[in-house]
Amino acid sequence: MWRDFWPSIRHLSRGAWTIIIVLIVLLGAGTAGAWQIWASLGGTAISTHGLIALALGAVFTLLLGGGLMALAFYSARHGHDDIEGRDDR
Repeated sequence: MWRDFWPSIRHLSRGAWTIIIVLIVLLGAGTAGAWQIWASLGGTAISTHGLIALALGAVFTLLLGGGLMALAFYSARHGHDDIEGRDDR
């Protein structure tokens, strides 16, 4: 599966890379903003274990979503979603 994915990443256009970079910057800015707002509220302390659980939950959720999307694209590209015997192509 990954052998088909990595060559397509290397051949992305300049515009696609620009969009990816802008989205990563927006994600970082949103995270920093949320962190600042949370810190400014006061009295909302989270223990170290709570922060670790929050971080692991976020990372696992992103990995799961990315993995499921990769499987959906892989399935669609390799014809696993095609209806057999359909003539209206």
